[in-house]
Parts: sequence; structure tokens; C-alpha cells
Amino acid sequence: MSLTRFDVDDGPHSMDGLRLLARDGNERIEAFIGRKVMDVWAESVEHRGGHQSLFRDQYNALGRLNLAAIERIVSAKYQRGAAFNRQHPYVEVLFSDITDSGETLNLSELVREVLPPAFHRLS
Repeated sequence: MSLTRFDVDDGPHSMDGLRLLARDGNERIEAFIGRKVMDVWAESVEHRGGHQSLFRDQYNALGRLNLAAIERIVSAKYQRGAAFNRQHPYVEVLFSDITDSGETLNLSELVREVLPPAFHRLS
């Protein structure tokens, strides 16, 4: 029951967030961290005050940069089994899973593009 061969799914998919693929023996396991969860995790590190959502290439790049930490979070939730993960073997990582893990997000390579004024939210 140990997950191996973690990888960020850069291929086309309709999911709004970071999609990861792994293996449990011969079984393919899918894990997912929603865009909003990634946004909150990044914002908790940045302390920027303003909210700017991540784009797919940004959260995929963050996923690759932080793959070891994300592997530990996903593996811990997966190993708790169906009783703690109702969609088992599919693993959806919630922000509570991230905070419970104590893992930190490395944002050292995150590049935020400056948005035109029309895209900024008014508070």
C-alpha cells in the first residue's frame, strides 16, 4: 500500500487544479489538489494580502517543485484507507490535509504575472 511513481499530469484534462498520478503496485492512483486549495496554500506563504488565482501552468510548476511534500501528503491520506477517504483510491487533498501535514510550499520559482486593472478584484 505504498504509492510510487508520482507525477504531475500536464496533459489535457477538465479538472480545475493540480492533477497527480501515482501507482500502488499495478493500480493507477489519481490525486487532486483543487485550484482554490493551491491558491490558499500559496497565499498562506506569500502573505500578499491581495488574492490572485494561480493559472494551470503555475500550479503545475508548483506541483513539480514541491512534489516530495505533495507525495507525503497524498501518501498519508491514501494510507488511511477508505474509512478516512471516501473516494478511495482517488485522493482529493483538502487544505486541512495540508495544514495537518505541516508541509510547507516552496514558492521560490513562482512567477506572478501582472494583471491588467480590469482583472483586479475590488475589495
